[in-house]
Amino acid sequence: MHPASVAVSAGRPTGVGEPLNHPVVLASNFRGEAGDYSRWIGTPTWQALEDAVGALEGGTAVSFASGMGACSGTLFALAPRVLVIPSNSYMGMRDLVAELQAHQLLEVRWVDTADTAAVIAALPGADVVWLETATNPLLEVADIPAIAAAAAEVGAKVVVDNTFATPICRRPLSEGATVVVHSGTKFIGGHSDLLIGLAITTDPEVHERLRRSRHVNGTTPGAMEAFLALRGLRTLALRVERGEASAQALVQRLRAHPAVDDVRYPGFGAMVSFVLRGGAAAADATCRAARLVVAATSLGGVETTMERRQKYAGDSHVPPGLLRMSVGIEHVDDIWDDLLQAIPAV
Repeated sequence: MHPASVAVSAGRPTGVGEPLNHPVVLASNFRGEAGDYSRWIGTPTWQALEDAVGALEGGTAVSFASGMGACSGTLFALAPRVLVIPSNSYMGMRDLVAELQAHQLLEVRWVDTADTAAVIAALPGADVVWLETATNPLLEVADIPAIAAAAAEVGAKVVVDNTFATPICRRPLSEGATVVVHSGTKFIGGHSDLLIGLAITTDPEVHERLRRSRHVNGTTPGAMEAFLALRGLRTLALRVERGEASAQALVQRLRAHPAVDDVRYPGFGAMVSFVLRGGAAAADATCRAARLVVAATSLGGVETTMERRQKYAGDSHVPPGLLRMSVGIEHVDDIWDDLLQAIPAV
């Protein structure tokens, strides 16, 4: 089936007389002598979400308490000694890797993953290559199939953060990735009301290690969060398709705007970054003046959000006037009109 149909149909009860949707299962313990405990075996609500996301990505999913929980859980499960990772990746991931490096638990090779030759040159001796379908916030795109093929030759596993693209736009497991991770907080949940993460693989041994990682580290998702994420997943295709269509239209208009110095868009999805010629002052003024577009740090919701990323120490490498925008499902003309009145004249 098409991904839109899978998002609607996967992970539902199937028995006669069952509800159409899995209810919220608020349980930490279960009757019986098997010692069943939700931290280990999960709950029906988690399992339904995992079934649906796994079906979308083409693998088997494990849910975590947050996107960072999924990232740290994946590193714990794969236990690399040498990690290749984008120098321009998500700053939360870079913070985690820097901590492990500081404790001498990991050798890190920082690379520009848009430069395939540079990534391949960094592979000998590496255990894991970490990629993003589009880097955060510069939206650079890696050649996943080429890098995965080269990694396989040296015995390295490939992990791809697919949060920005979602399985509607990319399915990295089919391109050679070993594990795909998501901050389900973003597009999968889609309504800015939960924290959850997911890791998906086609490798049974890796899947068991991911489950073990969640178990021993206690990074389990909440019952309500799993329920809300599954409900949000049902409309993922509609939201991504609407956001992508609007993003593509906004990219063309932004490129023609006299106050915009650069526009970054990977060609898919609902994430756009653009650089204002007035630098940090112009970007901050734009966020303050916006009325429909929300100034907020997270992304992937039904509402359009944006923020100046260089204000964070971890993103000091990005241009001062760069605004990262997550395009929501509002009418594109209303988003554009709001940007027009908010961006200072040059």
